[in-house]
Amino acid sequence: MTKRFMVTTPIYYVNDKPHIGQAYCTIAADVLARFHRAAGEETFFLTGTDEHGSKTEETAKRLGKTPQELCDMNAHYFKETWKSLNISYDYFIRTTDARHQKTVEKVLSILYRATTKRGEKVIYPGEYSGLYCVGCEKFITDKELVNGLCPDHLEKPRRVTEKNYFFRLTSYLKQIEELILTDKLKISPEERKKETLGLFKQGLDDFSISREKVSWGIPLPFDPTQNAYVWVDALFNYISAIGYGDDLNQFNKWWNGAEVVHLIGKDILKFHAVFWPAMLLALGERHPDQIFLHGFFTVDGQKMSKTLGNIVDPEYLVDQYGADATRYLLLTQFPFGQDGDIQVERLVEKYNSDLANDLGNLVSRTLKMVESFCGGQISGPSTYERSDEELKKEATECAERVWRFIQEINLNQAIDQIMKLVRSTNKYIENQAPWVLAKQNKKERLKTVLYVSCETLRIISALFYPVLPQKCKRIRQLLGLPDDELSPTLDKAKKWGGLKPGTKVGTLESLFPRMEKKVQTKRVKEAIVEQKSEMEISFEEFSKIDLRVAEVKEAEKVKGADKLLKLKIDLGAEQREIVAGIAGQYSPEEMVGKRIVVVTNLKPAKIRGIESKGMLLAAKDGKTLSLVCVDKDVKGGSEVS
Repeated sequence: MTKRFMVTTPIYYVNDKPHIGQAYCTIAADVLARFHRAAGEETFFLTGTDEHGSKTEETAKRLGKTPQELCDMNAHYFKETWKSLNISYDYFIRTTDARHQKTVEKVLSILYRATTKRGEKVIYPGEYSGLYCVGCEKFITDKELVNGLCPDHLEKPRRVTEKNYFFRLTSYLKQIEELILTDKLKISPEERKKETLGLFKQGLDDFSISREKVSWGIPLPFDPTQNAYVWVDALFNYISAIGYGDDLNQFNKWWNGAEVVHLIGKDILKFHAVFWPAMLLALGERHPDQIFLHGFFTVDGQKMSKTLGNIVDPEYLVDQYGADATRYLLLTQFPFGQDGDIQVERLVEKYNSDLANDLGNLVSRTLKMVESFCGGQISGPSTYERSDEELKKEATECAERVWRFIQEINLNQAIDQIMKLVRSTNKYIENQAPWVLAKQNKKERLKTVLYVSCETLRIISALFYPVLPQKCKRIRQLLGLPDDELSPTLDKAKKWGGLKPGTKVGTLESLFPRMEKKVQTKRVKEAIVEQKSEMEISFEEFSKIDLRVAEVKEAEKVKGADKLLKLKIDLGAEQREIVAGIAGQYSPEEMVGKRIVVVTNLKPAKIRGIESKGMLLAAKDGKTLSLVCVDKDVKGGSEVS
């Protein structure tokens, strides 16, 4: 019987665009999904967006949109970003979908009618009075505060008094604790298991499942005056997406017939490790098999924060490094499951050392030697020597080690094993020196060395495929593999001899061109500066913005920047220079003479060594930008209100 595997990410709040923290978790889930598919397991990969609650409602109001308009806009951004990162999800759920809403209504109706073993109502009315953090969308206790603030959002929580409905969590705590202690519900890494068990010692109370004063949500089926608490609504996405409410066969196939793993951030531990299994027990459904919590990371030693302006858009990293390299760089900064720091300076360094020098060079030199010494065809090996057998053994055993680490969700060790094989192959080539064998006319030995090198490269491309899907597919094309083997299986990665002698290799190319460290580091840091500038003109301070009409007098491309134009603008009383990221849509010639709208009262920013005194306005549709312009008879410097 075919094994099944289901992996989920958290569903992400739509109050803003995706950031690299969310990309990090989603890439990890994608790598796991791709490995399990390669292992022959039927796999379901679920991600999506969390769209209800006060945070969405308030953000929409601030932006002058309806909550649904905000949800539609940012859900689109998430889908586009995941597409850019080559995320292979099977289902993208939105909690505003009618299907999900019907499931939540069904679940809450069942729970409302249910009773505990002691005959008590699972859901009962009550009153809550306490603190609520809008940023977390959760109730928070005094002992969780740091200097009176939420430790995650550094905001003072609101004092809330409401009539709510409560879930009788206390009736299920002993059972959940036993599941965690015995690893029937596995919480990983180990320190997160200890943290979860510590919650039981501190004492846990029944929790609210509804909100009286939040209008953007799913109405309770038994009391339409209240809406489902956003966290209760959100958790049920894991079963609404697989048919709990409308397709029992699909639900049983995945929830009851697969290994179910939730990947989440450690800040939402209590909801997933305690509240979620309790509600499932009350429903009479099984709990997930494993909840794996990844850590937080900082950027250059600072916590990611809109206030600090150091939130990096993953799309920007894709633009700079490409999708595959971005996936690799984010996953290899520090061990998955631990806290760590993304160091902008190290991104280019690691890209050049691991991808350009080690893997890229291996592909380039191997194919070039086949072209030069064997007429572009893979020749059959003759007698294997000890060095050949050693590399062959390492290559065929590598798949077993990698798969073991993947099953443990130890992504860094899995990637390390593949990189070790890459470096071993480079070392093998250096030691065997095919160029010397060619000069000495040792044709049989030369053919064997090049076959061993190519065959090991085939195995490397299979093992690295879940991490670097586009590049590894290209490697396999260059090795002459047929189309049906471009998406490899782990079974074939374990077996030596997949390359057929006489196969024609592809045209040489640079898979990972080396990057200039200073330029690329500067670009990423400029992206952070640009995001900080965006925060300075938040809608909360809209009245402070000075918008003026400006006529573009001169325009030219910024050297070394594909997307930037330097514009000389006339504001009537003065002329300025601004730098704008519109070169992908407008040529310098098109810009001259346009009357654009500019924010004039921003702090000047240095971009590529140019002092930019202002920002222009543009409309964005996906990746397409359109300038906001005014009629030609409006004078430069005119106020826009």
